[in-house]
Amino acid sequence: MSLLGRLLSNRRAGEVHAAWNLPHLQGPDLLSVTSHHFVDGGAMPLEHAARHVGGRNLSPHLAWSPLPAGTAQLLLVVEDTDVPMARPAAHCLALIDPAVEHLASGALAARQPAAGVRVLRSTIGRGYQGPAPIKGHGPHHYTFQLFALSSAVGTAPDGSALERARPRALLSSLTTPVLARGRLTGTFER
Repeated sequence: MSLLGRLLSNRRAGEVHAAWNLPHLQGPDLLSVTSHHFVDGGAMPLEHAARHVGGRNLSPHLAWSPLPAGTAQLLLVVEDTDVPMARPAAHCLALIDPAVEHLASGALAARQPAAGVRVLRSTIGRGYQGPAPIKGHGPHHYTFQLFALSSAVGTAPDGSALERARPRALLSSLTTPVLARGRLTGTFER
């Protein structure tokens, strides 16, 4: 067990500040979100972890139940709620065309995202950033949160390109109503 991991073992961001719990991202309906690679609450395979911890940084397959009528865009937010910071770390933010019915493995790559996917800035970089928790810190929960939006996200809070917006600022500034939402949580530990 790593000394740093032990020292920070009781420090975790927690779910209270996760995108899922933001008042303006609540929705009347629920979506079912699934993956071929792990079950809700189950361990994520190593291939989905960051390269520097032995993974391939490959985003997992994701699928969801049919979207409600009027869905203009999907927002995917992947957060680590166990990071030893005040707020969860955003490992991926992406806007998805509602015609997309699922994401194949690797669809959230920064350089070549899948058709209908627009990857945005995360806490760590751009595109999907796989798990890489501090060694010895215990299991981390990576929550894949999907929001069906009634209108497309236009610009970043400061009017700049969405790709440059900071994740927390972007999430806080969303004003479009959420029609439905769903989530899937995977765990990873070093």
